[in-house]
Amino acid sequence: MTRTAVREQITHRWYTRPVLFVADVNRALRFYIGMLGFEKSWHEGDGAGGVCQVNRAGTEIILCEDPTRRDKARLFVALNVDGLTAFRREIVERSVPAEKSW
Repeated sequence: MTRTAVREQITHRWYTRPVLFVADVNRALRFYIGMLGFEKSWHEGDGAGGVCQVNRAGTEIILCEDPTRRDKARLFVALNVDGLTAFRREIVERSVPAEKSW
């Protein structure tokens, strides 16, 4: 890895949050807040929606109500424009097979 690549890894922070699919978002909130001590950061629809985020000690988790996917999860990754450009360049430099879909 080049010095530039190492420096860019430090400069461009990847903002990640897991998205956990749950059968009942309000029940999940009661568990995360009441049992595990998380705090609710936001909740769509002024608290009536099916997507929210809980936080604790620097950890952020998105809870998404979808009974058909309750045993599934995904990872939300956000990069700024410079970080994404640097990552794409690194993929090319490393000859990683990739299909541009983002």
